[in-house]
Amino acid sequence: MLKWIMLRLRSKVCEFECKPLVCNKNFNMSRVRSSCSIVFSMGWRLYGSGSTSLEVMDPSRRICKILMSCPKVGIEQTLDDSGIRVSPELAEQVLKTFENAGMLAYRFFEWAGKQHHFSHTVKAYHTMIGSLAKIRQYQIMWDLVNAMRRQGVLNIETFCVIMRKYARAQKVEEAIYTFNIMEKYDVVPNLAAFNSLLSALCKSKNVRKAQELFDRMGDQFEPDAKSYSILLEGWGRAPNLPKMREVLEEMTGRGCEPDIITYGIMVDSLCKAGRVEEAVDVLREMEFKGCPPTSFIYSMLIHTYGTEKRIEDAVSVFFEMQRSGVKPDVAVYNALITGFCRANRFDDAFKVLGEMEDKDITPNSRTCNVILNSLISLGKNEDAYRVFRKMIKLCEPDSDTYTMMIKMFCESDRLEMALKVWKYMALKQFIPSMHTFSVLINGLCEKGEVSQACTFLEEMIEKGIQPPGSTFGKLRHLLLKEGREDVLEFLVEKMNVLIKEPLCD
Repeated sequence: MLKWIMLRLRSKVCEFECKPLVCNKNFNMSRVRSSCSIVFSMGWRLYGSGSTSLEVMDPSRRICKILMSCPKVGIEQTLDDSGIRVSPELAEQVLKTFENAGMLAYRFFEWAGKQHHFSHTVKAYHTMIGSLAKIRQYQIMWDLVNAMRRQGVLNIETFCVIMRKYARAQKVEEAIYTFNIMEKYDVVPNLAAFNSLLSALCKSKNVRKAQELFDRMGDQFEPDAKSYSILLEGWGRAPNLPKMREVLEEMTGRGCEPDIITYGIMVDSLCKAGRVEEAVDVLREMEFKGCPPTSFIYSMLIHTYGTEKRIEDAVSVFFEMQRSGVKPDVAVYNALITGFCRANRFDDAFKVLGEMEDKDITPNSRTCNVILNSLISLGKNEDAYRVFRKMIKLCEPDSDTYTMMIKMFCESDRLEMALKVWKYMALKQFIPSMHTFSVLINGLCEKGEVSQACTFLEEMIEKGIQPPGSTFGKLRHLLLKEGREDVLEFLVEKMNVLIKEPLCD
């Protein structure tokens, strides 16, 4: 009997979710409210503490299920009725799962914080701050910083998280501002914080600004090998090899000897600049100075040879690494697989996969993505799907994996398969990224499936993910063409909830 009720309930919820009233041509807001009340009451029964089948389920999975399936207005009540007792560790786990769904994660964060005798960990705060910054909810982000200050748990890493997020969003002045106001929050900036700022700027392609700060603040903070390594990496990525060598000379001139990280950055920069022979010279210098190369450094050389389709050289470095006593890890095998895929030698790529299995080295999402991307680029969609089905048994797909597969099926007029991948992703409780949502919505728009596209756009907004202008613009054009201004107005109102907040401390 219970099984039948749950199946019936699931069909009702799916009916509501798959055919939202806001996307119907005869849009009626009162009908939405009425349907919501039905779903809320059903949701309370589904997640209530009396449900034996869910009591044995992992609490994290139960919470994730509630957050993903419960209508927005009823989340807190449904969580209350679930009877789940949240521990700090459980909260961390849920927040990590929903870090791509900022406002949804924040709803859970706020609910958990109101539970009796509960306090969020510093790690949970940092995850939530990063999640909010991703969707540019900076006002709420700074509210959390102030909450941490009241609880006395603010630390250097809090500001480092914010600096990284601002820099990634190309808000350079805000990143620097964050560093400068640390003392206002009774957190004394140190060399680690300064290095974090330099790193954030360099990784966001603002190495000139990082160098300017380094030159200006060098007296305040005595730079160490890490400081110089960060700048080396920044100029290497620019790429500006003469400037990189200039920084290296200054580094050694001040008595900072290159370490394994410095050498790794130099090899990486030279490889990316197509100067692989010079990178090999650095490797020989390391060996001469008694600084044996790591598997990561070997992987960069193998990867570069592979991308240049010098597969024999890549294999030669692989065997040299083994002779040197360095055991290959997943990064090395991924580099080798990349080379074989670039050379269209898929049989050899799969042999490498077999060797990984023999040596108990588990493939990761990168392994899967390399093979999928190569097969899809050659139009071998069926082979790609077979690989996808095999790889999901070996490793957890990431956002890029799902996005590639959904895009492949959308572009080959197989929307039903794209939706099948989407359903599998939901089954795994994987939160789609902005790119994954956009690929599916764009694919639905291309095929004139406007109502279904509205459904996913609404879901995207509900999860706190702001759609790109191009995706929303495409759907807007189709809605106006169909004379569905009421639906467009509703979606615009929901979009306005995710406005970009100004910088606030």
